[in-house]
Amino acid sequence: MPAPLVNVPVHLITGFLGSGKSTLIHRLVEQKPADERWAVVINEFGQVGIDQAMFEARDDVVVKGLPGGCLCCQLAFVLQASLVNLLHRHRPDRLIIEPSGLGHPAGLLDVLRGEGFAGALTVQDIIAVLDPRRLDDPRAREHETFRDQLAMADGVALTMTDLATPTQREAARRWLAGLWPAKRWVAEAPHGELPLARLLESGRHAAETDGAGPPAHQAARQASASLVLDDLPDTFALPDPAPGRPVREEGASLGHVTLGWRWQADDVFDLDRLTILLGSLPAGLRVKGVFRSGDGWKLYNRAEGTVSLTGTAWRRDSRLELIGEAGALPDAEALEKALATCLVELECP
Repeated sequence: MPAPLVNVPVHLITGFLGSGKSTLIHRLVEQKPADERWAVVINEFGQVGIDQAMFEARDDVVVKGLPGGCLCCQLAFVLQASLVNLLHRHRPDRLIIEPSGLGHPAGLLDVLRGEGFAGALTVQDIIAVLDPRRLDDPRAREHETFRDQLAMADGVALTMTDLATPTQREAARRWLAGLWPAKRWVAEAPHGELPLARLLESGRHAAETDGAGPPAHQAARQASASLVLDDLPDTFALPDPAPGRPVREEGASLGHVTLGWRWQADDVFDLDRLTILLGSLPAGLRVKGVFRSGDGWKLYNRAEGTVSLTGTAWRRDSRLELIGEAGALPDAEALEKALATCLVELECP
């Protein structure tokens, strides 16, 4: 029988929607010490699950996707079962958890510090990811979860600094300096580039919490407690949709709504038509997807008005996810028909 795991370091990477959490984790994985085995748990608020497409399959990094709500409340009970499974099967040297952009760290800390993981896990520095440009929006500064994510963080990584002005970067540092408790560090991480030492040399997160979080999160957690959930389906192994007939998923919680689709891997998109259509969606939406196109497999990401289109090793299926405030999403039927016009006919061999 293998020896029990003892004090596996756990790193929480928090941050609001579109702040660049997955990109930062991807860059950290690229720096992983060769003698360590990592596990990465990615929680997405949407139902489909896109962010795991950023990670190539490899033996020394296990990626587990948990879509469909927040780990801190709706999926707290699922997380506990999933972590027990993951730790038992893969025995990682280090665990990285990315909560949803709407997730509150207090409920997640409750799970990690609970009796079930006593002695097995040690929560290290909580790292919050912040796009300095977001502070220009008064609604962000006043959003309770946004503020709490930063207040509970031990360190803050400033992302998108290549897109922010010097004035915005300096304003972010001044705003962070006014938070309590004081941050151990604030570092710029353009393109998600954060030195690995921020993980390897991090200390233990010592701040106490009441484990409650805002009322909306408390209510969502209480509602989920009555469900019988041992685990969520592995988003790497969902059944394939039929050709040309995508599976649609919708969800709503915490004042936000999601709309997503999955297409069979044989469905191919015209990249020009697709990017024009996605670019025409309302500006305030978070839009991300992975698509098979005539130009290869592409990862599409739109946040805070910035769009990126990069290659990806993902080959499982094509996926699209939209996230916005309640009432902000386009009509699902109309958009699905528009997306169908972006598919191309493949010539038979």
